[in-house]
Amino acid sequence: MKKLILNVLLFVAIIATAQTKTAKPWDNGKLKVSENSRYLQHENGTPFFWLGDTGWLLPVRTDRDEADFYLTQCAKNGYNVVQVQTINDVPAFNKFGQSSMPEGWDFKNINKKGVYGYWDHMDYIIKEAEKRGIYIGMVCIWGGLVQSGLMDVKQAQAYGKFLAERYKNSPNIIWFIGGDIRGDIKTEVWETLAKSIRAIDKNHLMTYHPRGRTCSSTWFNNAEWLDFNMYQSGHRRYGQRKGDGDYTIAENTEEDNWRYVEKAHALTPIKPVVDGEPSYEDIPQGLHDFNEVKWNANDVRRYAYWSVFAGAFGHTYGHNSIMQFYRPGIPSAYGAKRAWYDCMEDPGFVQMKYIKKLMLAFPFFDRVADQTVIAGQNGERYDRLIATRGNDYLLAYNYSGRTMQIDLSKISGAKKKCWWFNPKNGEVKFIGEYEGSKTVDFALDVAYNAGNDRVLIAVDSAKEYVEKSLVTK
Repeated sequence: MKKLILNVLLFVAIIATAQTKTAKPWDNGKLKVSENSRYLQHENGTPFFWLGDTGWLLPVRTDRDEADFYLTQCAKNGYNVVQVQTINDVPAFNKFGQSSMPEGWDFKNINKKGVYGYWDHMDYIIKEAEKRGIYIGMVCIWGGLVQSGLMDVKQAQAYGKFLAERYKNSPNIIWFIGGDIRGDIKTEVWETLAKSIRAIDKNHLMTYHPRGRTCSSTWFNNAEWLDFNMYQSGHRRYGQRKGDGDYTIAENTEEDNWRYVEKAHALTPIKPVVDGEPSYEDIPQGLHDFNEVKWNANDVRRYAYWSVFAGAFGHTYGHNSIMQFYRPGIPSAYGAKRAWYDCMEDPGFVQMKYIKKLMLAFPFFDRVADQTVIAGQNGERYDRLIATRGNDYLLAYNYSGRTMQIDLSKISGAKKKCWWFNPKNGEVKFIGEYEGSKTVDFALDVAYNAGNDRVLIAVDSAKEYVEKSLVTK
């Protein structure tokens, strides 16, 4: 028996050692903006492709086991960022019944001996995410709370100081100022919160999470504290305006999330940009009418590829049940009916990893959005083609399966090898080799229909990016 116990302990120690030695993103140094101001990288030059999930209510609706399960599933499917609402009310209460601010905005005595408090659970989540190589994108406070007057400038200063001092040495923090709100509402509060954090914590990147159909660049592009821009393309379909009077986009472009990237990159100074909240899988189009058609996996893939190919440095996915950690017996928002833990095998959730794999297969920092690659019509709405390229490769995303004309002369090489890449499963299919100076008509290997999406890959025949990184051996 003693020998058996020793063997078990040895096995546990070996497993623990293996886990300790697993490489983490921050082993490559802190995150920073790339030299061309379009992407994120680590200090040693390693590219960082942001693949995020919206786990908004993770701190308040999960216990330890549930948080572990969620983060494990995220890591398994390639997610390296989880976006959370740090507090979703004033005060917020978590699943253990603990308050985020038992003494208001005074945090001096927040750590109570013998009590597993609200911030102890937040610490636990951040540490468990760290073990799995996941960054926590901390939306410090939801915007509607500030708009309602529940945090003023003085309180923002105290709260920012508390957050920065508590988490400045955690390697896996990304700060989100704002929270689903326009930047011209309570601007002084957001500025104070950002500057209070930045005065203490200079180790972590910071952005602003805006309201649907807006981008942080509208208000904060010149702000010293804003390292990269974020937009929320939102949950409306084409023409579904629903009486909004504050649109920053043209009518009938609601689903064109690629437009936010183009607009942000046209500004000076240029900053990296990402869609931090597109349409969620399994949520009603427009959010509020639960009888509406729901967004599905086809839609969330389209948002991801449109955004990234337009020049975004990554993408954030969302799921209706997962983002609110809905389970039977608690209130449901936006018509969620399925328990969150039953949704973590849904197709959209598991298919996001393929775009990350695709983008990391090619030289990362010389990539630009270039729609002149498309020789014919780019198309409108669901027929929109979007192309991106490096010096010796190009990628063109086609959502509807229509025939497209591609100018292969836009990249180097006397000859070009071409493949179809399937965003649903990451499979590649060799098409053939073509003269490098030609414009070629490519007919997809699927029928014309929304959701029959493919990516055309064309590479200088002298290069082996696809064979080394995408072809299954």
